[in-house]
Amino acid sequence: MARYTESVCRLCRRQGIKLFLKGDKCFGPKCPVERRNYAPGEHGQRRRKVSDYGVQLKEKQKIRNIYGVLERQFRKNFEEAERRSGITGENLLQLLETRLDNLVYRFGWATSRPQARQLVRHGHFKLNGRKTDIPSAQVKQGDTISIREESRDGEYFQTVVPSMAKKTIPRWLSLDPDGFSGRMLAVPSRDEIDTSVSEQLVVEYYSR
Repeated sequence: MARYTESVCRLCRRQGIKLFLKGDKCFGPKCPVERRNYAPGEHGQRRRKVSDYGVQLKEKQKIRNIYGVLERQFRKNFEEAERRSGITGENLLQLLETRLDNLVYRFGWATSRPQARQLVRHGHFKLNGRKTDIPSAQVKQGDTISIREESRDGEYFQTVVPSMAKKTIPRWLSLDPDGFSGRMLAVPSRDEIDTSVSEQLVVEYYSR
């Protein structure tokens, strides 16, 4: 399966903002965006005039990078968002927010989305009582995600679970730290998604 294997900090520098792909490192002084706030590469410090197309492309790449989705899968999500009733841009963000790996991150079981994706891949979670290792699995309203019994006694989850009670989770989710589980109460509306992106630019990009 194709996946991004380069430094994720380069993605943040290319966008010029923090995408929070490295967990705690993003909040410390070692964050590359803090130390080198310009694009990577030999010509990274050059100023260039960006066209409307360039702005749209950059925003699409930004959303892709935040949620860790490759181009082909992202395009499929956009096509599904178009088929659904409602606002296409909002539908797209809802599809990305309700991915299994994103909910693992939102519940506080991982410090970043890349880490959440890795935990799902390693088979540490159940969706509605069934083990799943598919990060892109779509979670629906009322679905329950739980940490597998075999994983709960591991050093990682014994360290993470006590801190879950301190994490503020979105209001469209419900967390049960003692039960090692969480539930999706509803599909989030746009104002409940705190990702700072302009999804309309993505719609314009694909509507060219």
